[in-house]
Amino acid sequence: MILIGIGSNLPHAPAATPRETATAAVAALPTIGVRLVALSRLYTTEPVPASDQPWFVNAVAEVTSDFAPAELLDRLLGLEATFGRIRNEANAARTLDLDLLDYNSRLSDAASLILPHPRLHLRRFVLEPLRDVAPYWRHPRLDRSVAELIAALPSGQPVFPLES
Repeated sequence: MILIGIGSNLPHAPAATPRETATAAVAALPTIGVRLVALSRLYTTEPVPASDQPWFVNAVAEVTSDFAPAELLDRLLGLEATFGRIRNEANAARTLDLDLLDYNSRLSDAASLILPHPRLHLRRFVLEPLRDVAPYWRHPRLDRSVAELIAALPSGQPVFPLES
């Protein structure tokens, strides 16, 4: 199972909202060789760490791809750039964020790619949508279910499903 986190809290174009940007990014996945299997609901979420930037729209997609993890990540980063993502500081507001969360339970500690994503188990904005698409997924390093990871989170990190 390949899982991708999707987030946006800045508009990509003058008329586009973060919600529209996230939806357009999902629609663009086939253009980079990624096939959508399932998509969570969209959620509005507080920035983590907390800040005064706009709230995010987040989702998680289950996908398939013929690319190896590093090539897939490169393609995701290229799609981010197409949507105007500029990487200038950590945790900055962004038009699009695509995170490779898990790739068939592979483990990687390479500087360029850590799998599973090193902070996914700490982020409600990842775990809540992940539960939508893969409720029985287990963290490959921690051997804990999504429900167990959510239950272990401290209070905070508000996450609200968006209306369809």
